[in-house]
Amino acid sequence: MTNTLKTTFLLALLTVIFVLVGNVIGGQSGMMIAFGMAVVMNIGSYWFSDKIVLRMYNAKQVSESEDPQLYAMVNRLSLAAGIPMPKVYVIPQDSPNAFATGRNPKNAAVAVTSGIRRLLSEDELEGVMAHEIAHVSNRDILIGTIAATLAGAIMMLANIARFAAIFGGGGNRDNRGGGGGLVLLVSVIVAPLAAMLVQMAISRSNEYRADASGARFCGRPESLANALEKISAWANKVPMAASPATAHMFILSPLTGGGLKSLFSTHPPTGKRVERLLAMRGATR
Repeated sequence: MTNTLKTTFLLALLTVIFVLVGNVIGGQSGMMIAFGMAVVMNIGSYWFSDKIVLRMYNAKQVSESEDPQLYAMVNRLSLAAGIPMPKVYVIPQDSPNAFATGRNPKNAAVAVTSGIRRLLSEDELEGVMAHEIAHVSNRDILIGTIAATLAGAIMMLANIARFAAIFGGGGNRDNRGGGGGLVLLVSVIVAPLAAMLVQMAISRSNEYRADASGARFCGRPESLANALEKISAWANKVPMAASPATAHMFILSPLTGGGLKSLFSTHPPTGKRVERLLAMRGATR
């Protein structure tokens, strides 16, 4: 299954979970209230997240005269992707990392840390920027917002059901009695967990897709593979002061954790990403 089909399937699965849980917990009216609340919350994130996150990391926009190498690189890759050139920012942090943001290709930005500029060669940096350009081209911010809206609505429904149980309510009357109580309990506990897992899976699928698209844009998948290995090694030595709410945006998660935490990771394992990229050598030339 291609990453695009996988993402579509996961979004459909998230929608099915929302519909089923909505019917169990709140009926049609509960579904619409939760969905409306989630839409309102996430629409603001969709429109203003670029300004918020860039300000959060003290990112400074750079012009062509200030950084001609990086500017020319982003311009070249944007032409290869067939999108308008995003604004270019540098984050004053030593930890090597990068991200893309913006609601659509016409209102996008790419940002790199000062640490990644010092760590990577020009070819490796181009691989990283190609990955970020691919996120813009693939409209991954929009996909992530849709996933967050559905997952958020499911969690709101679960919270509504919890409060209803505490204060003597019963959720959807059709499910009271018999096995309805058990179904409601399972929905309240399992549904938010399932929604979170699906949302994380969508994020990981988007990362694989951006790797593949970026490799095609720059023509050298090994450049991105080498960059990922370097970033991964140095990120542990020089950790980044990053918010968990924005960890999914970076090329490698600035947050550490393995084992069970990997189920909730927004990024695939670096080793698997490198393996896939190296398997593309020759196919992109």
